[in-house]
Amino acid sequence: MLEQSAAPNLIDIRSVCRSFPKGSGENLLVLENVDLTIRAGEIVGLLGRSGSGKSTLLRIIAGLVDPSSGEAVCRGKKIAGPPNGVAMVFQSFALFPWLTVLQNVELGLEALGIDAAERRTRALAAIDLIGLDGFESAYPKELSGGMRQRVGFARALVVHPDLLLMDEPFSALDVLTAETLRTDLIDLWTEGRLPIKSVLMVTHNIEEAVLMCDRILVFSSNPGRVATEIKVDFPHPRNRLDPAFRQLVDSIYGRMTQRTEAKSTAATEAHSGAGVGTALGHVSSNELSGLIETLAGPPYSGHADLPVLAGSLQMETDEILHLGESLQLLRFARLSEGDLVLTEAGLRFANLETDARKKLFAEHLINYVPVMGLIRRVLDERPSHTAPAARFRNELEDYMSEDYADETLKTIVSWGRYAELFAYDEQSETFSLENPH
Repeated sequence: MLEQSAAPNLIDIRSVCRSFPKGSGENLLVLENVDLTIRAGEIVGLLGRSGSGKSTLLRIIAGLVDPSSGEAVCRGKKIAGPPNGVAMVFQSFALFPWLTVLQNVELGLEALGIDAAERRTRALAAIDLIGLDGFESAYPKELSGGMRQRVGFARALVVHPDLLLMDEPFSALDVLTAETLRTDLIDLWTEGRLPIKSVLMVTHNIEEAVLMCDRILVFSSNPGRVATEIKVDFPHPRNRLDPAFRQLVDSIYGRMTQRTEAKSTAATEAHSGAGVGTALGHVSSNELSGLIETLAGPPYSGHADLPVLAGSLQMETDEILHLGESLQLLRFARLSEGDLVLTEAGLRFANLETDARKKLFAEHLINYVPVMGLIRRVLDERPSHTAPAARFRNELEDYMSEDYADETLKTIVSWGRYAELFAYDEQSETFSLENPH
């Protein structure tokens, strides 16, 4: 124990902030005062919504991005460029299609200057360890998604890193393949067969974090901060159906919806000012209508436990919270302590015919989505009853990045068309009133 405490931590992140320039010339703060320590012998999870800065933090640790302020340290030395002993597994596999499995895995060793014979020996051992024995000569296009991701793991493990960084490594895989690969990795970890000391993984899947991690850092968004740290003391292998496991998953959902509820309330209070700058992730009106109908019907009768609802709809945490937030913004539902509850308006919407639904949707858009009210007001006041999308995109970019402004505008167009509040011409990027009064 004394030796372990005397050894430096693998990673120390101290008061790290990171900003990126916005279209308006100002900076968008993505990470704010983040502290994180990683020691040998643990799997640490960064859990949070898309856009909460988790992947940016991972890239700072990997030496691919510099912090704007604060300090990132690996084994007592400031991180300046990719540190030795840190390897990364990406969401997108990131394999070279013109190289075989063996050649892809050997790449990292070649960069370290290791001779051909040892490269081959170590690469074959990593391929065997990760369950791809017999596929050494195959090309990526000949492999399934799960097998390609196993190559990604073998390529990271073959350099025997102290720290393995994983950026949502299972999210591009189907449910069954992801589950198999998770289980295989945890088995190898608990058996001490992985040539690594620690793992830091980014995820937005609560069950995945509880299934794999010893510690979970829950991130809040805009900007990304560590909202809370949770220790997971369950022994491996972990059982998803165990009441204690379910209780922990429920409590994390509860924490995440409490913050969502507070953020939504703050946004709607700032109705005409900063409220215009509320970022909207793209959700179709069909998805919202379908979720309202599901919630209104049996067995939920308007009130659903989010983990149960996500499981029955085969959705991940990020997806179900995203839909729930949209319904909450529109006042058709509210998120509270891990539950999604339809409001009176939501229950009414579920029982209306199509035209009446559109009318109710339009009323809620104008009343509760400030940028929608702004667009309609500009169209009503202009003699031509038209306005370029750039007029509103520029305003949105005062509050958010260009990507978020684009996504918000796409959502606005989709919702406004459904509600028949305006027309939109894709080619000229122009809003107009179809029947101006």
